[in-house]
Amino acid sequence: MRLRATPKAAPKCKLSRHCPLDHFAFHITSGAADIVGPKICFDGKNIMSTVLNNVGPGLNVVLVNNENGVIEKVDFLNMNDGNPAEILAYLKAIKPGMIVLLASFDDVTKKMTDEMRDVFVALGSTLIKSVKHRDNWVFVGSSGTSKKISFEKLAVNDAKTNIYGAWPEMLEVGGCFPRMSSQIDMN
Repeated sequence: MRLRATPKAAPKCKLSRHCPLDHFAFHITSGAADIVGPKICFDGKNIMSTVLNNVGPGLNVVLVNNENGVIEKVDFLNMNDGNPAEILAYLKAIKPGMIVLLASFDDVTKKMTDEMRDVFVALGSTLIKSVKHRDNWVFVGSSGTSKKISFEKLAVNDAKTNIYGAWPEMLEVGGCFPRMSSQIDMN
């Protein structure tokens, strides 16, 4: 009698390795030009994509409770035609204890204000102040924590190096985001 080994499950979100038990797997792909929408995977589930028909121009955002991994919001903030006051209100309303996963699509700067950029800095972004017209940007950070952990990439729109005509290359960021329930700062 031969015993068969139980096959190991593949890493979540197509990562190259498994995340520790006290971490969440994620993988984010930005949009490509204004044609191919972004994709956001969290803890092994595709949350946003063109196939799911829930992405749009601007900032594609997933908010996750960083204690239990529950998806609390899935939205795209229309940075072409959206109301800047409503976009800012949405960003300021992100509760402490949220993981913020974000992928750009098309152009995120048309309605972007300095105050919006400051919200992203508070979430842990170090690149948002550099995001310009038609740049691609992907970001994962958290709200209300004393220790800032973020994953972030920026592809600059440059006519000499652009892959898609007037747009830069598509970006990807993936990894293991720590559960940070013990570090939430409610002040």
